[in-house]
Amino acid sequence: MANTAHLVRRQSSQNLNPQRSLDRLEMKELRGRLVVENGNSNLSHNYGATNVAFDDTSPNTKTGNVSGGSKLGSGEGKQVFRPEGGDEERESWDSKLTFLLATIGYAVGLGNVWRFPYLAQKNGGGAFLIPYFVMLAIEGIPIFYLELAIGQRLRKGAIGVWNQVSPYLGGIGISSAFVSFNVALYYNTIIAWCLFYFVQSFQSELPWATCPNKYYANGSYTVEPECVTSTPTQYFWYRSTLMISEDINSPEAFNWKIALALMVAWVLVYMCMIKGIASSGKVVYVTATFPYIVLIIFFFRGVTLKGMSDGLRHLFTPKWWTLTDPVVWLEAGTQIFFSLGLAFGGLIAFSSYNPVNNNCYRDAVMVSLTNCFTSMFAGIVVFSIIGFKATMIYERCLEERNLTLASLGMSSLELTSLPPEGTIIYMGNNETQVMPTIPECDLQKELDNSASGTGLAFIIFTEAINQFPGAQFWSILFFLMLFTLGIDSQFGTLEGVVTSIVDMKLFPNLRKEILTGVLCLICCSISMAFAHGAGSYVFILFDNFSGNFPLLIIAFFECIGVSYVYGLKRFADDIELMTGRRPGLYWLVCWKYLSPLAMLSILVASFVEIIVDGSGYPAWVSSKGVTERHEWPVWALVLIAFLILISVLWIPVVAICRAFGILIIEDNDKAWFPSEDLREFHGIVPHQVTTAEKTLFCIREDGSEGLCCPVGGVDEDDT
Repeated sequence: MANTAHLVRRQSSQNLNPQRSLDRLEMKELRGRLVVENGNSNLSHNYGATNVAFDDTSPNTKTGNVSGGSKLGSGEGKQVFRPEGGDEERESWDSKLTFLLATIGYAVGLGNVWRFPYLAQKNGGGAFLIPYFVMLAIEGIPIFYLELAIGQRLRKGAIGVWNQVSPYLGGIGISSAFVSFNVALYYNTIIAWCLFYFVQSFQSELPWATCPNKYYANGSYTVEPECVTSTPTQYFWYRSTLMISEDINSPEAFNWKIALALMVAWVLVYMCMIKGIASSGKVVYVTATFPYIVLIIFFFRGVTLKGMSDGLRHLFTPKWWTLTDPVVWLEAGTQIFFSLGLAFGGLIAFSSYNPVNNNCYRDAVMVSLTNCFTSMFAGIVVFSIIGFKATMIYERCLEERNLTLASLGMSSLELTSLPPEGTIIYMGNNETQVMPTIPECDLQKELDNSASGTGLAFIIFTEAINQFPGAQFWSILFFLMLFTLGIDSQFGTLEGVVTSIVDMKLFPNLRKEILTGVLCLICCSISMAFAHGAGSYVFILFDNFSGNFPLLIIAFFECIGVSYVYGLKRFADDIELMTGRRPGLYWLVCWKYLSPLAMLSILVASFVEIIVDGSGYPAWVSSKGVTERHEWPVWALVLIAFLILISVLWIPVVAICRAFGILIIEDNDKAWFPSEDLREFHGIVPHQVTTAEKTLFCIREDGSEGLCCPVGGVDEDDT
């Protein structure tokens, strides 16, 4: 196995060394200069000037020179790495701020608002933060850092990047593209639901505030029975919005309202992506910042509400015994992984548009921590409002109970001595009365009545908004926030697909805006599967299986590809050239051991959980006003298997085909990289292998690597 890994590394290195033509060598004499920028220079205009991949991957090859004639005086200017453009241009971000906003908008999504708060209160409150930050440290930030670095180094989308790491690993990029496509299909359905609720919020009375009437042929009417057995918010969600059927096998009527919302959502996504990062880069100034503005507004509203302290106490009170439950650690790792948007290919695509000397380490830490603290801040906002809702319900319950007791001539102090419900009691003067139902009022039970996902956004939170003065205003703000949270994650996910197709040159004569339009049209057509009575059940199927397992497998192979095929030392050398700072031992240990182990553990635990508990979906029972668990039918299980296999099978298929000489990916454009220019710019000296690196990673003095066993020397092609 060790010799095989070494052979694959050699093959990948050879593929990274481009064929140098005479014209290209002449052009290289004009590239890679250190320039002096005066203090009044517009650096943001030149942000993408270095965003060209340069034709050199060998640390020992002289490819350019550094101008040394400029003298730097104090306050007169600073050195900026800006090699001159080559013969292969790539799109670039307008500025560093645009990239950061796009990446934050991509990583910070709906899960931060509607899943983290639920998981925190369910899995130990404040104690949940311990496994949450542990998994962030060993799984979240390391893989985020890895994807940003490999994309910036190899200057391509996911397919091109992993094909250049090794032709045997090209399937990783294809898998990422397929997962991104599948997730984009159903993710835009959430955006469509948000648009529908947003439009409904402009009515004089919110349509989910009260139960509607049911009219009969003779002109009489009653309150809708299904709404009475549930709640107005549940009725509006399940019946008015989803037009939900009794199970996944009964699609019933086509939901034209959601179909129209889906079409509008896909048109908006296309408009955001029509010019690639040139258009999406401008959109993120709104979509990435607006959710924070709304969260801050809701925060100040929430902390002034009655019951706010009860909600926050319920969220953050630590239950230390939960730390011994492996499910808590599993859910913490899963939340970190999916909230950061790892393994989709979007991060690799975004990073490939960066300057070659961008500090990807700082970006990875900054965006990851921003994402996590956004989750915590959103938790405070959500549970301050849930605390208010629970307190209002609790106080109404107490009022109703006291009125009932008063009608019996009793007080709340006599609750423990009350006879059972239905007992005939004597009221005096020979009068009798059947003991009525005494409401049970429990604030803790109301606080526990939370939910995640659509249940939190469209039922729990809307019920709380109903009790706000000026509820329409707060509803408009809330659903506009959800829309902006979702749409930048959506076009970030879809950008991973588009970039991969463009970099593979599958349609070389098709302009990118036309390719994006065709892709959005195809997605819009397929997403009509979510616009019928059983559409929400199909949505749950996609949400549970189209991304979860494939993404874990992809992330596992990404770590394997970098650590055991590309080579840790080689990857660390590249990062040092790009950032001027070598990654520490901690990151190397994570990439080679801890992160793959975390991925594998979550994957195995998830499979075990399904085997033990089974898998199903919550079906709405209109007669009871509740959901009941149903098992997936056979055809749904087949669809689940298809969604998983269509994504992950590309990894072994591409490797096997390559072994037999069959090329699935033909990407002959090699990465350009000005290693000598970067080395001189950062003043980097050759790295001496340390004892710790020899012991932990089996890196030998000559720079070769092994799997803790000798694999022989290293060829010149590997240097």
